Amino acid sequence: MAKKKKKPTTQIKLQIPAGSANPAPPVGPALGQHGVNIMQFCKAFNEATKQKEGIILPVVISVYEDRSFDFIVKSPPASVLLKRAANLAKASGTAGKEIIGEVTKKQVLEIAKEKMADLNTVDMKEAVKIIEGTARSCGINVKDESQ
Repeated sequence: MAKKKKKPTTQIKLQIPAGSANPAPPVGPALGQHGVNIMQFCKAFNEATKQKEGIILPVVISVYEDRSFDFIVKSPPASVLLKRAANLAKASGTAGKEIIGEVTKKQVLEIAKEKMADLNTVDMKEAVKIIEGTARSCGINVKDESQ
């Protein structure tokens, strides 16, 4: 007889800096209320993300009835990748009015390739448009290399 696949009782979505999860908020309270072993998650997450140290990564944690868990680490948010490409600490407070940085079309294409699995498109041209829209909302100008 085949084993039944466990169905998660809840899913928790968090954004945690890679390689530095700890029991402090937001991780501890979010997992503690569902009875998950917080230190076990922190060790597993830190081990899985140590090569991307310092980047904020979204993670989806599935918690099961027996309080076991598994998690999926997604690619960093597009805004984080754009800010890193433009060497910015934070995005513009008045997007659309204030341009605070620039990225090239080539950088946007690289970010789109990295984010492709998490975007809701399979077409690369559409993925680039999504990333360009995020850049505009962050106050980052996308310039053509040919200019």
